[in-house]
Amino acid sequence: MVINKDLSIDYLGIKCENPFFLSSSPVGSNYEMVAKAFEAGWGGVFYKTIGIFVADECSPRFDQNDKSGLPWIGFKNMEQISDKPTEVNFENMYKLKRDYPDKVMVASVMGSTEEEWALLGKMSEQAGVDLIECNFSCPQMTNHGMGCDVGTDLELVEKYSRAISSATKIPVIAKMTPNITIMEPAAIAAVNGGAKGISAINTVKSITNIDYENMTGMPVVNGKSSISGYSGTAVKPIGLRFIANLASCEELKGIPLSGVGGIETWNDCLDYIMVGARNIQVTTAVMQYGYRIVEDMINGIAHFMDERGVDNIEDFVGLALPNIIPAEELNRDFRIIPKIDENKCV
Repeated sequence: MVINKDLSIDYLGIKCENPFFLSSSPVGSNYEMVAKAFEAGWGGVFYKTIGIFVADECSPRFDQNDKSGLPWIGFKNMEQISDKPTEVNFENMYKLKRDYPDKVMVASVMGSTEEEWALLGKMSEQAGVDLIECNFSCPQMTNHGMGCDVGTDLELVEKYSRAISSATKIPVIAKMTPNITIMEPAAIAAVNGGAKGISAINTVKSITNIDYENMTGMPVVNGKSSISGYSGTAVKPIGLRFIANLASCEELKGIPLSGVGGIETWNDCLDYIMVGARNIQVTTAVMQYGYRIVEDMINGIAHFMDERGVDNIEDFVGLALPNIIPAEELNRDFRIIPKIDENKCV
């Protein structure tokens, strides 16, 4: 039975028909892909990261961790930012916004200098996008002035956030790296530089498997491999932890959060929302199940809202946070003790 509920939500002043967006990745990297996603029901897209630098990709560049009965539990990629010309990508975003005006278009961008960040902000504005996401977190860039090496440098995060925020009136989102012990200082630096929102997480640096013939990691590129980003359901607990930490940080109160990492089902979406996310980004599940997985997310959340008598999805945002407390505040006198039947004990 289909239950119709209003899943619209405000995100950085933009009215979204639902909180479910494609994250910046291969599944949202051209006009046809994004159009297909919009037709399937996604509320918006973080278009695959664009830079002045055009990536030269290796091949193969994917690997996975398997579990019996499942396509995979974790997915590794060595892909960088878009390998298409910068102008072509911005033209695609312009056409998508023209053809789907009610959908939300987010330009994900990455520069290597203040000048590049400012230029990308201006180009995003010319393309008519709704929001801009700064990718401070891709773990497989070949240039150490880009990606997650930036995300761990508070000075660069603030400087680059300021460079792009000063160049455009479009709200800027900083995408944080999980390859860091504590995320809050980097997020605060981004906000100090002018970012209006934070998204987390990007992929986790990883080695998934070892190839015994070549004595290197997977995937094998001409006998070699490299450490790169891990995604899929296995990283969801890490993403939830970082979003909860950001949502609980006093210095970040009121900063809208976008949750990314390991999201496959409507339950996963709801989990992120309940720890403070107002927006949900998905990629790996789309690679597994296709764009129509958003229908399950929409229907699942709608049924849950109906069961709980909730009319507004906003009511769930951050609902679990008050009950997630520091370990030292847990009641150590509370016990749930199993009752053992000694006669059946082996």
